[in-house]
Amino acid sequence: MTQHAMIRGEVCFRAGDGVLMPVPDGEVDIDVADDSVTLHWHDGQGNTGTAAITRDEYERYVREGKIRADGH
Repeated sequence: MTQHAMIRGEVCFRAGDGVLMPVPDGEVDIDVADDSVTLHWHDGQGNTGTAAITRDEYERYVREGKIRADGH
């Protein structure tokens, strides 16, 4: 089930084996699975972005207030 959230602060993902890339501040949709969370967003220029992070990373970002899920 897709949830809505806000990114406020440095939330990063690793693109393949590459460097860490930031998720832009703003609205995201999140899909939570057993072992990962997928983030979907649109940047200021209308480009769509998608990234998967581990559940541990997601929960840390939520605790730190960098991902603010609706209703939390």
